[in-house]
Parts: sequence; structure tokens; C-alpha cells
Amino acid sequence: MSTLSTQEGTTPPKRRKKKKIHERRHLKVKSGSIRSDINVTPLVDVVLVLLIIFMVVTPMITRGMPVEQPITTHHDKKSDSGEQVVVSVTCDGGKMGAIHWECAGSRMFVGSEKASEENLGELVVKEMRKGSGNREIHIKADKRLNYSAVRAVMQKIHEAGVPSVALGSEELKQE
Repeated sequence: MSTLSTQEGTTPPKRRKKKKIHERRHLKVKSGSIRSDINVTPLVDVVLVLLIIFMVVTPMITRGMPVEQPITTHHDKKSDSGEQVVVSVTCDGGKMGAIHWECAGSRMFVGSEKASEENLGELVVKEMRKGSGNREIHIKADKRLNYSAVRAVMQKIHEAGVPSVALGSEELKQE
């Protein structure tokens, strides 16, 4: 019991008072030190990221429908000015023949709008009237199609009164 009586009689140790954090900060703030500079580093970072995104995405943008075009070695390169009317002829269904793929039929598109044999000429004339009146027709035909399907499309375009047509192809890449 003697140990209990000695513990009861002692006073607890004093705690040091801590200064509040904001009181210490308050002493360090100086008046009249306002910076009015604009930090352009984040702006430049964002602009460079957008530039890289557009550089990567732009080549992926194709006009017309995606078509696997024939490959040629001597290829006339024409820049796409956006003025050309793109007529796409795609393979619709089919099967593997003895030597190559045989398409069951074909589908036609003027730009991205589906066309039939009856309204192909009307759609081409409507597209020719948009923009400047002197627009060029560019045919993108699937390499698996028979020539007769592409020729029928060219004939319909000629009957619509278009003076010239360009056929599209992919260039053979030499490694």
C-alpha cells in the first residue's frame, strides 16, 4: 500500500504548449509580394499533347468507305484536297474460290451515303454541285471485285454527265 500512496501524491508532468501552425505561418507572410506573372508551361504542355494527337489521328481519317484497293508499282500520287467526290465500291459477301476470293455482289457509296444502281447518277450529280462546280470523281474499288462491277459503276457515272473519273490504288511499298 505504500506504493499506491506515493503515486497518488505526485502531480502529473506538465505538457509543453504547442504553438498553432497557422500562428507560425502568419508570421512568415509578407505583405506586398503579389506575383502577376502567367505560367505558360502548362499551356505549352497541353498544346504539344494536342498537336501529337492530331498528328497521329489525321492519317487515319479516310474519306469514303474503307476499301482494300489494288496495289500498283507505278502510282500517280495526287494530294487529297477534299474537293474530290469519292465513290466507293465494296465487296458484299462471297467465298474463297480455287485461286482467289469471289465476291457475291457489290455495294456502292457516294461519300459515306449508300447508293443503288438507280440513284448512283443522281447522288454523283448532287455531290458535283456542292462546292466548286469543277469537282473530280475518285473511284475506290475493292481489289476482290470483278472488273465488270467497277465498269458498271463507271458507266453509270459517265451517263450522269461526268467527263473524267480517277481510279484509286495503293502504292507498293518497297522495303
